[in-house]
Amino acid sequence: VELGLQKGEGLIRILFPDDGTEELFSEKFACPEHGSVLEELEPRSFSFNSPYGACGDCVGLGSKLEYVPELVIANPNLSIAEGAIAPWSKKGVSGGVYYWDKLRALSEHLNFDLKTPWLELTPEVQKSVLYGMEEPFEVVFKRGGKETMRFQTEFEGVLPNLSRRYKESESEYIREKFEEMMELSSCPTCGGTRFKPEILAVRVGGVNIAQSAQMSVLAALDFFELLERNAVTESFIQPYIQGAMGGTKRVADALKLEPQLSGFNAPVAPPILKAIRTRLKFLVDVGLDYLSLDRTANTLSGGEAQRIRLATQVGSGLTGVLYVLDEPSIGLHPKDNGRLIETLKHLRDLGNTLLVVEHDEETMMASDYLIDIGPGAGVHGGDVVAVGTPQEVMAHASSLTARYLRGDIKIATPLERRKITGKRLRIKGAREHNLKNISVDIPLGVMTVVTGPSGSGKSTLIHDILHATLARELNGARTTSGKHDSLTGLENLDKVIEIDQNPIGRTPRSNPATYTGVFTDIRDLFTRTIESRRRGYQAGRFSFNVKGGRCEACKGDGVVKIEMNFLPDVYVPCEVCKGARYNRETLEVKYNHKSISDVLDMTVEAALEFFRNIPAIEKKMQLMTDVGLGYMKVGQPSTTLSGGEAQRIKLATELAKRATGK
Repeated sequence: VELGLQKGEGLIRILFPDDGTEELFSEKFACPEHGSVLEELEPRSFSFNSPYGACGDCVGLGSKLEYVPELVIANPNLSIAEGAIAPWSKKGVSGGVYYWDKLRALSEHLNFDLKTPWLELTPEVQKSVLYGMEEPFEVVFKRGGKETMRFQTEFEGVLPNLSRRYKESESEYIREKFEEMMELSSCPTCGGTRFKPEILAVRVGGVNIAQSAQMSVLAALDFFELLERNAVTESFIQPYIQGAMGGTKRVADALKLEPQLSGFNAPVAPPILKAIRTRLKFLVDVGLDYLSLDRTANTLSGGEAQRIRLATQVGSGLTGVLYVLDEPSIGLHPKDNGRLIETLKHLRDLGNTLLVVEHDEETMMASDYLIDIGPGAGVHGGDVVAVGTPQEVMAHASSLTARYLRGDIKIATPLERRKITGKRLRIKGAREHNLKNISVDIPLGVMTVVTGPSGSGKSTLIHDILHATLARELNGARTTSGKHDSLTGLENLDKVIEIDQNPIGRTPRSNPATYTGVFTDIRDLFTRTIESRRRGYQAGRFSFNVKGGRCEACKGDGVVKIEMNFLPDVYVPCEVCKGARYNRETLEVKYNHKSISDVLDMTVEAALEFFRNIPAIEKKMQLMTDVGLGYMKVGQPSTTLSGGEAQRIKLATELAKRATGK
């Protein structure tokens, strides 16, 4: 036998003399009949971040960027001659004339008119244009009425051509332009599971690794508890085994459904299952029981991401560590607050120190020691107002926080509410993510609040469905909305504006003044001063974005970036202008004894008084004050703003604009 395996390179066929049958044997981890080789399974085989387990088509992402015909043919009422195929039109990306010649040759071959609107072309012609045709045909290139080239070719098709150029392009700009015509779609090879078929064929408790990852944290906890007791039933796993099959779908019937642990699995499973259950329990304790295990990180809110990190630290069991948490209750429903606080206390009881920045009353009252910083915001703050236990801080006479905790001050509810008119938006059949085919009416002209427990589907309904649809229909944005039947009432609106907590800029050069547009008015004011006109300065002289008036040492940033290898970049004040952003000549121009750098260094409140007689500037400063940003510097770098401050700056900017429609 050994000699036979050696000669057969691991394969041997044995003849059984009793019945005359033959059987093929292999010492390799492979199918002896077909030669399919399966790598030896290791822990890394079950990671989609490893090439040993990841789907080869999507490289473990579970999705692929694919061109959408409706986005490539943005206006189907146009003909090809009028530019219906935007990236191939003469005004499109480079090579428009070349593609025009190929389309002209195709139209002659298929006998259709390039001046016919795209909508009126036959489905066969549309398919040939978009996806190409393998049948060769003759192409004749002419210039000035003379034939310049004649050859046989196949027609590549618009979508295959764009896909090839996207992969070949090294230009970030070109790739971004192509991505405007693309959408993320589930990988056709793995069905969005991220794994190779051979990995999905491995089952524990009747489910594969992708099916177990589709469970919510709470459902997964129940599953692994049942598995530990060998009590998993077919009825429990039935909702999960229908999906996440990927490349195993065609052999699903051949895979045995074994919900119970048996054989070698039974003795090795208990310690592993205990570790899994412990980690899942921590996620439940911080109020994340509704999340599915395969939820992508970029769809998590800031509070959810922070609570996941918190659960990870609890699970690590470290002691003697100082943990700093910045508002961990963000986005958490009050019903889950108690569980979060218990988790924080558990982390403390392990022998750690917790420092929590928080406004939540329940969290403050649960603390061992409370430090109240104030008394106000910005230039009005910066002092320690009160320290001690929550009860000691509550007794403090001048603490604004204490007055709210005692109930001396309360946020007043409106005595009158705006009446609801008949105009409304109606979402029908919303069923994205966990939404249960719901229909919702949203009245217009009033403030509507969407509330509910964490993970109930609020963001999915408003952001993924409502905003995405409105942005596409009203603003012409290339967004993909979540699953729903219809959205009516759009005729009552002419635009939609999203005011989120994303930064207003990513460099120190961006600030509240530039974002709101008030800086343009301030520059115009300085341009009209006597000294400025005497020197012939234009508005560009007072811009820190262009050469002329800015400090060239820091390029108008006021700070110089020092790149730190493996650490975040550090910004230090410019040694030439000392943070003023401008050169000496520009700073010599004054308005009411203040240079433009002095104005940028003012608080919004101070600037409001300073420009009280300049209506255009006063209005914008007043709006920023009204949204609670009076303490902020006019030229405060955007890199130092919190998410809430950025959101309020956006709100003030929109309020300053004139109403333009409905």
